Amino acid sequence: MKKIKQIMLFLALAGCTQPIYAQKQAKYALDKTFIDQQLVKSAEQIKTLAAVTPVDKFPQTFRNGKNVFSSSSWWCSGFYPGTLLLLSEGTHDASLLKLAQEKLKYLEKEQFNKGTHDLGFMLYCSFGNALRLTKDTAQYKPILLNGAASLASRFSTKTQVIRSWDHGPWKYPVIIDNMMNLEFLTQSSKLSGDQKYYDIAVTHADKTLKNHFRKDFSSYHVIDYDPNTGEVHAKKTHQGAFDESAWSRGQGWALYGFTMMYRETKKKPYLKRAQEVANYILSNPNLPEDLIPYWDFDKDKISSDNKMYKNKDLRDASAAALYASALVELAEYSKPKQAKHYLQAAETIIKNLSSDAYFAKKGENGGFLLKHSVGALPLNSEVDVPLSYADYYYVEALLRYKELLK
Repeated sequence: MKKIKQIMLFLALAGCTQPIYAQKQAKYALDKTFIDQQLVKSAEQIKTLAAVTPVDKFPQTFRNGKNVFSSSSWWCSGFYPGTLLLLSEGTHDASLLKLAQEKLKYLEKEQFNKGTHDLGFMLYCSFGNALRLTKDTAQYKPILLNGAASLASRFSTKTQVIRSWDHGPWKYPVIIDNMMNLEFLTQSSKLSGDQKYYDIAVTHADKTLKNHFRKDFSSYHVIDYDPNTGEVHAKKTHQGAFDESAWSRGQGWALYGFTMMYRETKKKPYLKRAQEVANYILSNPNLPEDLIPYWDFDKDKISSDNKMYKNKDLRDASAAALYASALVELAEYSKPKQAKHYLQAAETIIKNLSSDAYFAKKGENGGFLLKHSVGALPLNSEVDVPLSYADYYYVEALLRYKELLK
């Protein structure tokens, strides 16, 4: 009976689309018709992508008129099947569920991948949603728990954090993105009854809370730790403009991650930090009026002589999609005035991402939903292109908002 309760609890909470209950007096700027139309348009568009995706590959981006695909080991591999699953949920289109399940077969092997911290993205956004929607514990529970064990193997009791990368000039690098993998661990504790996954998630979040933020509550991208002492060795960036800049998507990982950790733990410091990050983003003078951020909040501090950043005014739709999804949830946990502010911002972002400026016309953009994301401008990687995770969090934001309207 205890195991049954654990599984049912996982099914109730798993996935990134659990119901968000708004206050009764809330007024919504978007209606069900609009949301449903966007879900249908998204479902139609992603079928274009499905038609050109090789059986054993995963959509990465669309660049220079050509689709780019990855193997299952790429950190984004879980987003495409995850988006199919979310759209099958939002539109009740069984063909999308079938497409997702077929693709999951080629992702299963990553449950044993101990060489990456991105297993939350790869396995939880895919198999976690599959379990939530199908309730097929026999098929998906072992994969998820093997994946959780692989992720937990990257945790060090000395540093008290999960190592992000095994490459580069780092001693023990931890990126703010890593907050997104903690939901996988907290849910795995519920699914398995093993407290260790929850404990690792909380320990990692606490250390990140302590070391990853500046006084204005913007987040560093990379904190490099001493692997023997756990002390901070350096504070750097890898995808932002410079070490002290506020990389826009990094702020989204922080906002989403600490909102989620408050949901999972009810620890008030996590809620407070999520709200502080939200306020940093929404009050930032460099945030455009449409709330779709530039790729870095400090892009104006880049020297005009730096030819690497000739496109420094690029927007990042992936960061905006993250903001929207997180803000819808954060509104639930906040006092009325704050909640209204966060929800209105989410509505503005969803509306603008759904416009022709960002949402692709049917059959265009390689079948991806959103245009104008930036992967890593300093690396000249995935610059002003569609990205699978932008699509995932956009659809998640639509579904979360739809729950508000019920």
